[in-house]
Amino acid sequence: MLLPCASPDFTNDKDAPIANSIKPAAAVAILNENEEILLVQRRDSGKWTMPGGTLDFGEDLKTCAIREVQEELGYQVEITDIIGTYTNPNTVIAYSDGEVRQEFAIVYKGTINSGLLKLDSESTAYQWISLKEAAKLSMAESQKQRINDVIEFQKQGTRAFR
Repeated sequence: MLLPCASPDFTNDKDAPIANSIKPAAAVAILNENEEILLVQRRDSGKWTMPGGTLDFGEDLKTCAIREVQEELGYQVEITDIIGTYTNPNTVIAYSDGEVRQEFAIVYKGTINSGLLKLDSESTAYQWISLKEAAKLSMAESQKQRINDVIEFQKQGTRAFR
């Protein structure tokens, strides 16, 4: 299912619209042996992001993360750790249907167990890219922060609580 077209995310922006919803979400940082991360390009905004999405009724966030990767990329993943939590009330996403969603996400670390790559209708492209180069792609500020947190996690084992 396609989401309503998203406008740019707002982070700590005094001109951001006021949030009117909050939905728990999960994303997965999938890294390969070359320290490259797997990213997808969203169809609605053209921005790059880690695979992930919002929680469905009856599931926990870990299950949500696994399901979202399966839906978006066709891969079965194993969740191996938690990289960070993201609940900044000053990070919001404004959708064309009037929803303004406050950030509430968990980013997990995961590895691919099986599956064949197949993009869903929410994405237009994918790429493996070095962590150092990933944040240079067109992505929301909140995603850039998450990429930086993945780098810190890989180097120091430090989890982010934002």
